[in-house]
Order: sequence, then structure tokens, then C-alpha cells
Amino acid sequence: MSSTRKPVVVYGASGYTGRLVCEYLREYGVPFVAAGRSADKLHAAMKANVPGIETADYEVVEVQHGTEALTELFRGASVVLNTVGPFAKFGPEVVQACLAAGCHYTDTTGEQDWLITLDQAWGANFEAAGLLLSPGLAQMYTTGEIAAQPCLETPGLDTLDIAVFWGGSPTIASTQTILVNAATSKAFHLQQNRYVEWQPDAGLYSLAIPGQHEMALALPWGGTWHPVWFRKDPRVANVKVLGGVFNKPLMLGVPKIVEAALKATEGMNEEDRYAELAQTAASVMNAMPPRVAADRGDAEELTERELKILRLLKAGLGNRELAQSLCLSEATVKWHLHNIFAKLGVKNRTSALARAQEISLL
Repeated sequence: MSSTRKPVVVYGASGYTGRLVCEYLREYGVPFVAAGRSADKLHAAMKANVPGIETADYEVVEVQHGTEALTELFRGASVVLNTVGPFAKFGPEVVQACLAAGCHYTDTTGEQDWLITLDQAWGANFEAAGLLLSPGLAQMYTTGEIAAQPCLETPGLDTLDIAVFWGGSPTIASTQTILVNAATSKAFHLQQNRYVEWQPDAGLYSLAIPGQHEMALALPWGGTWHPVWFRKDPRVANVKVLGGVFNKPLMLGVPKIVEAALKATEGMNEEDRYAELAQTAASVMNAMPPRVAADRGDAEELTERELKILRLLKAGLGNRELAQSLCLSEATVKWHLHNIFAKLGVKNRTSALARAQEISLL
């Protein structure tokens, strides 16, 4: 296996998050390597789950999960996006390989213990090498960080109390990570710039969320990564974060599932415990959640004219031909295309046709 000439390596590209990353890299025209342990799974994932993949500048690379093999793959790349979790278990080899290969490291973790480990064990080395060490890029927590920034513009404000809520359900890998973290890691909030452990047996918290008609249920979710990110921010002294999903039965079930998993793995060694937790996670969530954009969502609101334009796009008509066929101006055609792209969650014709095919509009 030779080093890559692509600027971006997506490690774990056959998983749910990896496929989404590849989709957007294709959409923005960024060349990438889709890497993982199985070339067959990678090829299948790209073909079946990345709309418009035939237009992407990419290659599939099978690689063993080890520092030496990963270092060889990463040489020549600018940045690695690691999506392989639980990160505390599978991340060290990837980070070490990035440092050895001289490329920036990013990942999509939500694991607080992993961020603390990265900060303490590798932060200084990456800084000395002039490399970016930026874990936790997943939208699940970046939205909370973005929302906090305007608040911190208020002089004298030093405390962040953040609630993060998500729609849908976790992926297979995220379910596994939740259970592994619950069984093996402590959860901390920040109090006067010191990590303070959340009460482990506190159970569910009830929160009043704007726009909701009933109290929402929340958990510390391993502490989240906000206390780690903001610990070195001179404006911040205290950070507490709770999160949950807008699915009451699921939230009520989480503490029971975690409690049962802890009892089942009590006294086990690390490898046996991990295997048992992985099996428990598979019994809870054994299928990928639907791609959000593949859910018809706003696509249900496409007008008859917009659907007709989609069919004409499929036939290969350009803007001028569309205008002539529909007796419209080209400016009006562009306005319709803008609306179609927005409703389908895409940015160009190729992606619009791929998405429309995916959700059976064509």
C-alpha cells in the first residue's frame, strides 16, 4: 500500500457518518480516500449510499487498523477525518499515525474521556509539530458550542449551562459507544476550571425546552466535550451540559439498558466486556437510521411544476431548454431550481437527481 495523493482521508468511510462525509466531499469537489478495513464494504457503501459518487475524485483503500499501516496510508494527505469509534478504543493508532505522517487529525467523537486523553497525551506534540488536533467535529455538540459563542461576548459571563437535543435515533456505532462509555468512563462537568464528576446514579433530568409542550428528559451523556473545549477559554469557569432525544420511551429506556449492561459485564476483563457491550448494543440498535435527506421531508412539498422540472432535468435539458419547454424566463427557471435544491438538501443538478432517485421521486 502506497501513500495517498488525495488531500483528505476518511477513515471508517463505510459507516453511517463516514458515508455522509464522503457525500459532502463529493458535493464540494474535494478529492478523498475512502479508507477502512474492508474494500468490499467500502465499495458497496460508496455505490449504494453516496449520491453522485460516480462524479467524485476518490479512491477506496483497504487498510489494517495499526499505526504502521495507517501511517503509510496517511503520508501525503493533508487531513484525516476519523469516524471509527469508540474512539477511546480505536483512536490511539489513528492519532499516532497522523503525527508520524505529518497530517492534521479530526474526528467526530462525542466521548469526553477521549478528548481529555487527546489533550493530555498528544496536544503538546501536535502543537510542536504545527499540526491541528481537532476532535469532536460532529454536529451533535458543535451546535451548542456555536450557540455559546455569542453568549460569551457578554462581559463577566463565565458560566455555560447547555442543553442539546436531537431528533431521530443513534446509529449502531453510537449506541455501542454510549454503552461502552457508561461502563468504562466517568462523566465530568467543569466547576471553577476543574473537572467535577457528575453523580453517576442521578438518573434522568427533566428540562423545560423552548417550543416543547412537555418536560424533556436528559442525561449528561458521558459529560460531552464542552467542558474540555472550554476549560482553556479564559472567559469560562463553569460548564454543565445535558442532552437527550425527543423520544420519551427511548429516553426512559436508556438508564435501564445501561444498568443492565453494567450488571452483565461486572467483573469481566476489558476485551470480554467490550464484546458483551457490543452485542448488547446490537440488540438495541441493529439497523442504520435513515439518511435524513432520504426521508422525503421537505421533498413532500415539491410542487407539480418543480416535479416536472426534475423530470426534464433527468432528460438532460439545460436552463434555456427548460425555459422554452415551460414557457418561462431563464431567471424563473433558476428560481425554481434554487427551491428544488433547498427542498432536497442539495446544491447542484447531479445531486438533485441522485436524491430524487433515492427517495423515489423519479
